[in-house]
Amino acid sequence: MTITIYTKDGCPYCAKALKSLKEKGASFKEINLSQNPDKIGELVRLSGGRKVPTQVENDQVTVGFGGGG
Repeated sequence: MTITIYTKDGCPYCAKALKSLKEKGASFKEINLSQNPDKIGELVRLSGGRKVPTQVENDQVTVGFGGGG
């Protein structure tokens, strides 16, 4: 199953989350909200807020990474 991760430019926690996924060899789709602001509503609908990074895997939503987000 592919993980979807919502990120934004300049977010150090997003960078760490992406690095972790890459190191694990996980299959993921990144949605950068800085480049795709039209997806913000989708993030709010899924997570109830605008915090990034937000990961969605198997309908489970995880907000934040390593204490940030």
